[in-house]
Parts: sequence; structure tokens; C-alpha cells
Amino acid sequence: TVHENVMVGMHTKSSSGLLACALKMPWSMAEERRIREASLKWLEFTGITDLADVTAGNLSFGKGRLLEIARALAVEPRIILMDEPAAGLNSQETLGLARLIQRIRDLGITVVLVEHDMELVMDICDRIVVLNLGRKLAEGTPREIQDNPEVIAAYLGDDD
Repeated sequence: TVHENVMVGMHTKSSSGLLACALKMPWSMAEERRIREASLKWLEFTGITDLADVTAGNLSFGKGRLLEIARALAVEPRIILMDEPAAGLNSQETLGLARLIQRIRDLGITVVLVEHDMELVMDICDRIVVLNLGRKLAEGTPREIQDNPEVIAAYLGDDD
């Protein structure tokens, strides 16, 4: 299920071994309850609590993306890398993703975003690094990037 997927993401927080869990030792049962409750927090944070009992494979693409993010957040990272998180999402889902990424940043988690949706990038990023043919072309604020002649030439073409 969706809930179990997030719980699996928390396995690094567990100190109970497989045998203790299989034998349902009191401490492992208490730890499982703690993990179950903590994982619900991430389902709520990502807005998919209502899908907790749904089989993960039955989720839409957009909801599946939210599950991936919830599972990543469950390990309580200081930094999270998102590679093309808006790929395949419709405009409403992308808008929701932007709000979610901002909420993740509000938790103090650094988000490194690799993304081609420039509207999303310009809306949510504090600093942007532009690559062209695998090399760093420019770095700066969204405004600096938008006004950078090298970026404009590389991605919009020269007027010449």
C-alpha cells in the first residue's frame, strides 16, 4: 500500500531486526507503531493521506510522484535531489509540486532540482545553475539567469 511504501522508506530509522519483527517482540511492535504514525505525517504533508490504503501500483503518475517524495522525506534528509520531478505531470500537478517543494524548503531541507520546466525553476529556485552541453554556462538568481546573454544565446538562439 501507499502507507507501507512510506514505512519502508523509514527502515533506516528502525533498530529492530527481522527476527524481532517476525516474533513480534514488544519493542519491535512499539517501534512499528512509531514508524506507522511517523509515516502518516509524510502522507499528510504530501497530500496523499486519503490514498494510504491504496496499492501503490494503482496510483496515477502524479500521485505516484507524491508517494516517491513522501518516501524520500521519511528518512528526514537534510538535502533532497529531485531529478525532473515535473516530467509527465500536467499543469495542475506541476503547480501542486511547486507548492510542495516550497513547503519542503520551509522545513529547512535543501532541495537540489534538475528540471527542464523553466517556469517551475524560475518560480521556486533561489539560485540556478545553467548547463549547456554538460558544462556550467551560468549561475545566479532567476533574474540574473533570465537576463544572461549567454543563456539567451544558448537556449533561444542568437538574433544574428
